[in-house]
Amino acid sequence: MASGKVARRTAVADVAEVLDSPEVATLVRELGALRWTGRKGYGARALVGACLVKTLFALPTWTRVAALIAEHPGLQAAIGGCPSVWALYRFTEKLRAHSDKLADCLDAVSASLQDALPDYGVDVAIDASDMPAFANGQRYVYQGGPERERYSDPDASWGHRSAVSTRAAGSFYGFKLHLAACARTGLPVAWRVETARRNESLYVAPLLDAARARGLRPETCAMDKGYDNNRVMDETRERKCVPVVCLRKGRAIPLSPIPYGTDEWKRLYRGRAAVEREFGRLKHDYALGPLRVRGLERVRLHANLVMLGRLGQALARSRAVRLAA
Repeated sequence: MASGKVARRTAVADVAEVLDSPEVATLVRELGALRWTGRKGYGARALVGACLVKTLFALPTWTRVAALIAEHPGLQAAIGGCPSVWALYRFTEKLRAHSDKLADCLDAVSASLQDALPDYGVDVAIDASDMPAFANGQRYVYQGGPERERYSDPDASWGHRSAVSTRAAGSFYGFKLHLAACARTGLPVAWRVETARRNESLYVAPLLDAARARGLRPETCAMDKGYDNNRVMDETRERKCVPVVCLRKGRAIPLSPIPYGTDEWKRLYRGRAAVEREFGRLKHDYALGPLRVRGLERVRLHANLVMLGRLGQALARSRAVRLAA
């Protein structure tokens, strides 16, 4: 007699399905054709699979990734090997040199998501979140002393972050992830990693342009009060996207196809919570934070690999639902 229950999906099954998807399979094939070294090593499938293991199992370091694969026969069968931690470090170094291959793969995954999820990218929400650097975050050499001049991550910078839960607002040393998330599906649409000192409002236009380059045409863009300035409003409208922004006190209400404060405006602005939820998922469920790499290029690669796992998993699950239906 059927129980009516559906078996829980496992991370191992997700790793295998993402690796077997046409988009990631193309990345594996292109990386395998590069023939980086003359000696026998680990195949591109095993190395890309280890990157997915790191993301989908939310592991912070390659040491833990290699250890998990070594003691997990199911993962070894899924990715087709058991790469060492040194092979994983070498792979990330080479992947930075061929970042265009990863970018093409992310574009292909995004295009497939548009076909699988028609609502993907129609309404977006934009915000930025702190990514503290893997470095000594003490601003002063000692209490009351001079400001520190040297840090273990010289690419990072000081910036401001808002209060979250019991953490007070204040300065931090590190980077910021600027993210455009789909307000309907909750999935990332476009993203960019910059140092913490860079103002958030500078990256609304680049994020919308990145979304349009992937074939998406956002119709509305929800943003908090920190994005309320004329430049952001104009840049958003120039891209045929309606800004849904909480205005500062005393600010004149601009003309808009969606009048400020109406029920429709409130509904769209509530969608801004999608980007906050996505920050939490990426950091806690997909190992975006805490950072365990140093340098802006390494942090960007780390973010791109996390997004590959996140979007690849969503695409594989949407295809599975379609087949089941």
